[in-house]
Amino acid sequence: MTVGAGISVADGNLMVLGKKVLSHVHDNVLVTPASGGALLNGAFLGVASHQKGSRRLFPIGKLEGLRFMCAFRFKMWWMTQRMGTCGQEVPIETQFLLIEAHNGSDIDGGINNGEDQGSAATYAVLLPLLEGDFRAVLQGNDQNEIEICVESGCPAVEEFDGTHLVFIGAGSDPYEVITNAVKTVEKHLKTFSHRERKKMPDILNWFGWCTWDAFYTNVTSENVKEGLKSFEEGGIPAKFVIIDDGWQSVSMDPNGTEWKADNAANFANRLTNIKENHKFQKDGKEGQWVEDPAMGLRHITNEIKQEHDIKHVYVWHAITGYWGGVKPGVSGMEHYESKMAFPVSSPGVQSNQPDEALTTIAINGLGLVNPEKVFNFYDELHSYLASAGIDGVKVDVQNILETLGAGHGGRVKLARKYHQALEASISRNFPDNGIICCMSHNTDGLYSSKRSAVIRASDDFWPRDPASHTIHIASVAYNTIFLGEFMQPDWDMFHSLHPMAEYHAAARAVGGCPIYVSDKPGHHDFNLLKKLALPDGSILRAKLPGRPTKDCLFSDPARDGKSLLKIWNMNDFSGVVGVFNCQGAGWCKVGKKNLIHDENPGTVTGIIRAKDVDYISRMADDKWTGDAIIFSHVGGEVIYLPKDVSMPITLKSREYEVFTVVPVKELTDGVKFAPIGLIKMFNSGGAVKELSCGSNGSTNVTMRVRGCGQFGAYSSTRPKLVTIDSEEVKFRYEEESGLVTIDLRVPQKELYQWSISIDL
Repeated sequence: MTVGAGISVADGNLMVLGKKVLSHVHDNVLVTPASGGALLNGAFLGVASHQKGSRRLFPIGKLEGLRFMCAFRFKMWWMTQRMGTCGQEVPIETQFLLIEAHNGSDIDGGINNGEDQGSAATYAVLLPLLEGDFRAVLQGNDQNEIEICVESGCPAVEEFDGTHLVFIGAGSDPYEVITNAVKTVEKHLKTFSHRERKKMPDILNWFGWCTWDAFYTNVTSENVKEGLKSFEEGGIPAKFVIIDDGWQSVSMDPNGTEWKADNAANFANRLTNIKENHKFQKDGKEGQWVEDPAMGLRHITNEIKQEHDIKHVYVWHAITGYWGGVKPGVSGMEHYESKMAFPVSSPGVQSNQPDEALTTIAINGLGLVNPEKVFNFYDELHSYLASAGIDGVKVDVQNILETLGAGHGGRVKLARKYHQALEASISRNFPDNGIICCMSHNTDGLYSSKRSAVIRASDDFWPRDPASHTIHIASVAYNTIFLGEFMQPDWDMFHSLHPMAEYHAAARAVGGCPIYVSDKPGHHDFNLLKKLALPDGSILRAKLPGRPTKDCLFSDPARDGKSLLKIWNMNDFSGVVGVFNCQGAGWCKVGKKNLIHDENPGTVTGIIRAKDVDYISRMADDKWTGDAIIFSHVGGEVIYLPKDVSMPITLKSREYEVFTVVPVKELTDGVKFAPIGLIKMFNSGGAVKELSCGSNGSTNVTMRVRGCGQFGAYSSTRPKLVTIDSEEVKFRYEEESGLVTIDLRVPQKELYQWSISIDL
């Protein structure tokens, strides 16, 4: 028997807290207990092997008859989810694997699953790691075995230790198991930091606009002003702007192979100067260069910050400068010692979805800055941007580094060198930790991120691809289970004027993510935006990364025809649950692309209950009975839900609902109260910032509330008096539902909190 705190191999079975996870475990599998981590029930899996090589496969044991959910890379840059019950269903390039191990598991996972049975469940998470110069990843084979694939990305790097390739953690609460597993790995590797220890940039708290879908690479400084003015005129001002691809000085090699497509960059272009192109110089003309810094980017940042009160301006760049890297030998950039390199992707990536950006870069090559000079490159780029009034950067194409490890000690070493340099430059030049990581779903980068705190959660919002919208919402939610331990996932921009706009907006409201759109000027739905953002440009952001509820972890809401996707999050005094019908489309493992597999998916019925908000009991006080008020945003209903009672919800294809879930407070004389929040906003409860109920035996409730519009609360009795900032105000009371509503005017001050007092 090989034992590691709660994890053991006995009689050929991998046992987790007494429950079998894998059978037919190979004799060369090693189990090493975790020491000093956050997770007592955790161990490292490895293999004893004399094999050498830059890429090796090791089968460890069979997974059969247990439900799993995994996050795997379906193409070079991005992950998505897959569910199954046996090893052969675990895809290549799986970077996260969660297994439900309990006796008598209900494989089909009906409505009652996760209740009586779920209380007996043990959850095991498997995290393939970085070890030395190698990266491990999981995959299944046709014998239902889970295999560990280790690779260095450099033919010359062949020797590995093999003892700490995968971390396995276990426990009864899946969210705690995952968090504690990542924290234990953090202490083991010492190369990254957990999200909770990172500084979050202020853009997370404001409504923003990205130029990408509005203008693509044709964007100009005039376009930026035009876009911001358009939001301001509609009463919902953007407070941050991301100037996406299109501002840099780039060119293609004379003999290069151009990538031509609508709505895309030319991936053959290379960076020729760290400063902006003529479109972002004051009165700039193509082919002419303005040396005066005041005439460069600074002129536009100064103008939009003064005239539109913009708080944060970010710009885009690739981790290698541009898609094709930095042009070797170009005047003024010789000291970065850029050399041509040709990407070689791993066999795992090659077997998944092909990618036109990678193909183009592989044909044309990439000008790779010398890893020893890359800090100088970032620092000079970022210090110039900071001097021009830029507050942060969206750093894209990050996974390209894994293809360039040959000659640099391998993919892990190269990625770490680049990420350390990047984060050092961000720390020096952008004090608000102004970085968004993009196209970066590989563990090379995740396990090397000490400071970066925001990461794009999925493939892009594709406005013209009907298959993509339900897929997008499912992907961001499931990817966040893993990514949210490292950074705050960014669920991407969307369009406010679009057939699926409400669906996307509702998801962003429960995601805890930055909220920004990519509307063309004049193409907005301000009624929708007013459900997300307040007139001062602030948002009611939920506190955590939004994740699927416990009863959704192993169901497939995109493909099984019977499951809804529920995403939960927390506010200060309430929870929020977004419910989505995502059925009908998914990533096809045969066609290797997103496909609609059901043109007319039917209605789906599920349940909603207070405990869908997994941490709700942590937020409620000791006296909470378990009763809750559920407020439905679309339906506009207030429902009193006694402890452990569930209510049905039925949604048609592509429909959604958002529920605010509030623990009921019981005051003296049996009076019950629950603050809902701004009932016209998606995340109503995000407005309630302070709450005091029944102090000194009274039936008085005082709150501090942010924002404007209709404020709602549940009261079992009609209030006697309501005051706002000590002034008595009129209120409405519905006897049947117990809904109390008052009107809050638009405050004069930014982020102002009203003082509301209710005598019951």
